[in-house]
Amino acid sequence: MAKQKKSASRSNQTSEQGKPQLYTLAVFLLSGPITEAFGKKNPEISRTIQIRGDQTLEDLHNAIFNAYDRFDAHMYEFQLGKRAMEGPRYVLPEAVGDADEEPAAGLVNETTIESLGLKKDRCFGYWFDFGDDWWHQIEVEAVEPNVPAGQYPKITKRVGKSPPQYLDTDE
Repeated sequence: MAKQKKSASRSNQTSEQGKPQLYTLAVFLLSGPITEAFGKKNPEISRTIQIRGDQTLEDLHNAIFNAYDRFDAHMYEFQLGKRAMEGPRYVLPEAVGDADEEPAAGLVNETTIESLGLKKDRCFGYWFDFGDDWWHQIEVEAVEPNVPAGQYPKITKRVGKSPPQYLDTDE
């Protein structure tokens, strides 16, 4: 079994007061099993999510899952290379050690948002359902030092209709 790298420290990107920062992330659907007609009616499908830096990639996944009105859980991972869908992979614990895969950079349930060193305009990838291949690009729109009171992660904007999770579901 390949040895995985430990995720970065939880506090390397906190505000000067030692509090977590607020990240605003735009999550764009790049591809997946949608019909041509659905794609024409919804040329852009995106969701904007705010999340605290001390929350994990697993929390971000759950927010995306809910933001896109999905109902059936599947495997997923995040990729943090120079371009979306490339580079270091952050995976579910059960995905560690796949012999045909590159070793994971970290686990989604342990890796905090702030530990990734994200800056404004940084993009990274999110792949949901390894059979149907829902590919997303996530863009960091803002990193703010103060987190207003409230529940996070939080969906703040929806563009386009959520596609059905499966093609046989009515559009």
